[in-house]
Amino acid sequence: MWKFALAHMPYVLAGVPVAVEVWVLAMAAGFVFGLVLAAARLYGDRLSYSLATFYIEVFRGTPMIVQLLIVYLGLPSVGLTFSPFVATVITMGLNTAAYQAEYFRGSIQSVSRGQLLAARAHGMSGYKAFVHVVLPQALRRVIPQWSNEAILEFKFTSIAYTIGLTEITARASEVGSDTYKYFWAFLLAGIVYLVMTNFIAELLEWLQRVTAVPGVTFTGSKGRKGLTT
Repeated sequence: MWKFALAHMPYVLAGVPVAVEVWVLAMAAGFVFGLVLAAARLYGDRLSYSLATFYIEVFRGTPMIVQLLIVYLGLPSVGLTFSPFVATVITMGLNTAAYQAEYFRGSIQSVSRGQLLAARAHGMSGYKAFVHVVLPQALRRVIPQWSNEAILEFKFTSIAYTIGLTEITARASEVGSDTYKYFWAFLLAGIVYLVMTNFIAELLEWLQRVTAVPGVTFTGSKGRKGLTT
């Protein structure tokens, strides 16, 4: 095992930057779009609410692999062609936006409505009250749920293997096909994912600690992957 790992781990590790790049771009896109969807669900008119709800239900109710195949293999039939990298980022970004929207919606609703009314009473517009009073608190409170989503999304980068993107899983598969030792090859990939997800968990736990406001932000016992919940 050790000889196998020393010989092939560097090749598998070369897929980490690709996975990280996909993950960062997808999470960033999902963060922005998720906030828009949450705002539409909470403050939008009937049409905005209905469209946002429909979007969230569709992307939460269908497998991400199916969504990826539609983007990569289906959209070219209507003239939209993407590279495996771009298709994966688009799919994961759209998918995680649906989940992040619900996390954001819950955290925004957890902020007392009285604070929004008090801000309006002090002369703030609804937009300024939301941005400067409600949103900062909501973003602090959403970190535990958002952290779990971030960890899951990093593992979901492995779906890119199905459309030919050479990331961690794809490289492990190549090692397996070359050596016929698939068990050890995918075990190496599993170790890489385990180390990366624990690193992400520790990073986000640190973020929660440094953004916590004593007496305002709840930080209880450690939950999944050591995250504070």
